[in-house]
Amino acid sequence: QDEAGIPGILVGVSVDGKEVWSEGLGYADVENRVVCKPETIMRIASISKCLTMMAVAKLWEEGKLDLDAPVQKYVPEFPEKVYEGEKVTITTRLLVSHLSGIRHYEKDITKVKEEKEKANRAFKLTKPYQDKEQKEKEGKEIEKTDSVKLRKEHKGEVKSRNSKPGRRDKEFEQEEYYLKEKFESVIESLKIFKNDPLFFKPGSQFLYSTYGFTLLSAVVERVSGQKFTDYMLKMFRDLDMLSTVLDDNEAMIYNRARCYVYNKKGRLVNAPYVDNSYKWAGGGFLSSVGDLLKFGNALLYSYQAGQFKNTNGKLLPGYLKPDTVAMMWTPVPKTEVSWDRDGKYAMAWAVVEKNQQYGCCRRQRRYASHTGGAVGASSVLLILPEELDSETIATGLVAPPRGVIVSIICNMQSVSLNSTALKIAREFDKEK
Repeated sequence: QDEAGIPGILVGVSVDGKEVWSEGLGYADVENRVVCKPETIMRIASISKCLTMMAVAKLWEEGKLDLDAPVQKYVPEFPEKVYEGEKVTITTRLLVSHLSGIRHYEKDITKVKEEKEKANRAFKLTKPYQDKEQKEKEGKEIEKTDSVKLRKEHKGEVKSRNSKPGRRDKEFEQEEYYLKEKFESVIESLKIFKNDPLFFKPGSQFLYSTYGFTLLSAVVERVSGQKFTDYMLKMFRDLDMLSTVLDDNEAMIYNRARCYVYNKKGRLVNAPYVDNSYKWAGGGFLSSVGDLLKFGNALLYSYQAGQFKNTNGKLLPGYLKPDTVAMMWTPVPKTEVSWDRDGKYAMAWAVVEKNQQYGCCRRQRRYASHTGGAVGASSVLLILPEELDSETIATGLVAPPRGVIVSIICNMQSVSLNSTALKIAREFDKEK
């Protein structure tokens, strides 16, 4: 709050499936002096991608969705694509890992390539033994997920070094962040980008793309036979996420916080009006930290359920199968992650693998996370599974989920939250 000038921030922590800390700090509405509380609802931005991935995984498990079929099988409205004169195929698997070549908010491919080259140069110049806190300080402005051009993430280290957290950076100068048009269907919202050229051959490179998830929502809609938003809201009910709703400007949503930005003079102002109906799947949901903890626990339970054998059949199945979550959390080659240099992108999640290079030195735990950056909002959801030993599993004295989950949401854009979430998770893990 102090460093970034955030008006209001929500934090929630769950340990072994139980919510142990949930608190609101600061103001949900500065003008009316409405304080944040655990029930406050804010924009979760790109954590929406994780929710959409849950729906995709469920449909895949049910045999309704082929991850490797061309998207046109389900969405014929999306035109066949050609790259450098060659017909290419975009699949659902490529969409969920941002390997499709579909653009993000930047339309100019030349600018994207320039940013990529600058990012690579900046990354090479960064000393490998540089103090981690210094790295975080330099990369402060590059965190947002709904705000990543081709690898704008590392490029930000040079350009954002002297900028203040919470201020609008170049990413938020993209016009399409501020669309005010209300789209009646996900198919209609495809018109924004469906006729634009691909930035590279699908599968060859990573390009973070919220529009890729707009196309994904059309796939979910056709495969499920239901309107995308209806399917998602039903899933939220199944997951007991009763505070998670569409970021709809017209609806009466109790406990909804207002969004803020800083203007060019450094004054706090209300965030501009936007309509996020063009990107429900990639950044269009509102939620509370409590609901995000429930979501994280449903995933963690699903992931670990298969490891506990000695339960005499008393263990209920997870929402997804263990192998499905393992697939979702398997790093995908050629991917990168803006908010965590240790990670790779998997399927709508960033995953850091367990690693220790030297004895008595830094030990990297396995965890999954996703951050979000939208107009007037930043967020993170981090899942740190317990490293279960065979004896613990065999005795049957404990049951899943085992691990720490942290969710943080704030009503200010361009705020880096991932490192804070990881520190909090480690503190609670120590206490265990």
